[in-house]
This record gives sequence, C-alpha cells and structure tokens, in this order.
Amino acid sequence: MRTEKCQGRLTVYFEDPFWVGVFERIENGKLSAAKVTFGAEPKDYEVREFISRHYYHLQYSPAIKTDVKDVKKNPKRAQRDAKKQILEKGIGTKSQQALKLQQEQNKLVRKERSKKEREAESNRLFEMKQLKKREKHKGH
Repeated sequence: MRTEKCQGRLTVYFEDPFWVGVFERIENGKLSAAKVTFGAEPKDYEVREFISRHYYHLQYSPAIKTDVKDVKKNPKRAQRDAKKQILEKGIGTKSQQALKLQQEQNKLVRKERSKKEREAESNRLFEMKQLKKREKHKGH
C-alpha cells in the first residue's frame, strides 16, 4: 500500500496596491498554485475565515512537476526553516510558473469566448440587414 503525501502553503504579501495570497499545493510530486487578492491587509482571523469558507472553491493552476524530498527533519531545524520562510518575501518560482500557465489558459478561453460572441453579433447584424432588405421588397 502506497501513501500519498500532500503539502500546502499560503504566502501573503503586499503587491502594490493590494495584499495578495498565494496558495501552493503539492500533491503526488506536482505543484499547483492559486492566487487570491485580499485588498486591505488581512488580519489573521480573516485569513483563517477565508481558508475555512473558500479553500475548496479556489481555482488552482495546472500542475507542474516538482521535486519532493521525503526527509525527516530535526524539530529545531524545522523551526528555524519556518522562521526563515516567514521572513522571506514573495512566492517561489515554480508557483509563479504555475500561475503564469493558468493565466495563459484563461487568456485562451477568453479569446475563444470573445471570438464566438463577435461572430454571433455579426451574424445577428447580417440577419437584421437581410430581414430589412426583404421588408423593403415586400411592398412591390
């Protein structure tokens, strides 16, 4: 029996003019990320409330393969690493790649949707012109 390991991390930072949160999720050696704009600086309780209410509705980016090391850490080392991560600003490069990939996919979907809307509008105008033309010739 093989057990799957899942890791998650939330990074909140200031990206002028808003506070942004990036949720990173590593499952089966693949990293995916979701970006959330908070607006004003969120309090701890607001972040916890957001996680409890909206975590399962987040739109994660497509997964990117990443290295997951299964190493047992000394508790003191883990505590030092946690402090270091708190002091770090920004998000990881892999997360940025995942978010960029999601942005590109959304861009393609948006282009396709707007193209269909444009074609539908031009067809509607064409039909109106044809109808108007038929109405003009009807009286003769």
